[in-house]
Amino acid sequence: MTGDYSNIRIADYTYDLPQERIAKYPLPERDASKLLVWDGNSISDRVFRELPSLADRNAMMIFNNTRVIRARLIFRKESGALIEVFCLEPHLPAEFHTNLASGGPVEWKCLIGNLKRWKHGQLESRFVHAGREYILTAERNGTEGDAFIVRFAWNDNQLSFAEVLEVMGHVPIPPYLGRDDEECDKSTYQTTYARISGSVAAPTAGLHFTPAVMESLKKKGIDHAEVTLHVSAGTFRPVKADIIGDHMMHREHFFVSRGVLERLRDRKTTAVGTTAVRTLESLYWLGLSSAEGRWPAAGTPSVAQWEPYEKEADTDPAVAIDSLLSAMKQQGLDILEARTDIIIVPGYRFRMVNNILTNFHQPNSTLLLLVAAFTGDAWRDIYDHALSSGYRFLSYGDSMLLRPGGG
Repeated sequence: MTGDYSNIRIADYTYDLPQERIAKYPLPERDASKLLVWDGNSISDRVFRELPSLADRNAMMIFNNTRVIRARLIFRKESGALIEVFCLEPHLPAEFHTNLASGGPVEWKCLIGNLKRWKHGQLESRFVHAGREYILTAERNGTEGDAFIVRFAWNDNQLSFAEVLEVMGHVPIPPYLGRDDEECDKSTYQTTYARISGSVAAPTAGLHFTPAVMESLKKKGIDHAEVTLHVSAGTFRPVKADIIGDHMMHREHFFVSRGVLERLRDRKTTAVGTTAVRTLESLYWLGLSSAEGRWPAAGTPSVAQWEPYEKEADTDPAVAIDSLLSAMKQQGLDILEARTDIIIVPGYRFRMVNNILTNFHQPNSTLLLLVAAFTGDAWRDIYDHALSSGYRFLSYGDSMLLRPGGG
């Protein structure tokens, strides 16, 4: 591994976040949130609906159009014990759309709450949809890593698993909100442009956008494109290790169309959220591995956690994109599907991302490391300013526009 990135001490990337600064709910108007703007030298305080006049007109804005599924299922045993089954990602069928559209039994990788009260046997829950009662069963069927494989079945193949989740599931709001999900979260914990179901956490930078802001961006001539990265629950996983090299990064699935890749080839970008950052930067490394013949003969290509740090890479991003387009043409693909475990830490050199729009992240988190990688030591000034200026933090909080070139 080039450099000594794995030995970064997480204690050097933390700050004191009082509980009262964590936004428990969003503002009534999404675009009324505060927007901190950092231009590489100075910091200014704005309102989010001003974004169209502040964004880099030469940079294409990249949105993550993933849609949050109601991934938390609650079962009550005959003893009265409550078991929570948190669906992380599909196992069988493994493809998101096929699994969610399935009317038959499906399997998911899950986290299980109150596991000691569910040692064996089936869980069962009744629910009503369109005036008819159904029964959903859950059965443990092995493990994979730190997750359990759970088989779900229900008594009507005309009902898809996506519909089961919509009726039975709970919105997977972050645990640091310290409350149960409520009816309002069904709409507020979803971007207004969400289209492709699969996330178990929202791409929260996108929560500030309204149709009015989107229309204003269009009128200002700011180009935009969509990618899909299904956010995993690992985004909330705190870094418990002393050094970042001992932290295992979560894997996330993403999808990018041929048309978007062609538009990205020679463009500056503004990534809306860290999920868009991870997608864009992963494209570069996928392009390199494709050019070097390192894609699997069968299955889905992926970017390993420390792959970007294992050797020097000076390949032009346009060449990496061309390699992806060539590989897709050879395989007859219109959509690139891939997985990424990429971790972005201080010292990382960004290839695809020029500006970032993001929320304020937890102390001791990989997302804070990503911000520090992009801003250098200025991340401390940015967070100190936000704390002293009344900004609201985390998923339902305010946001910042990081544009080191000044836009």
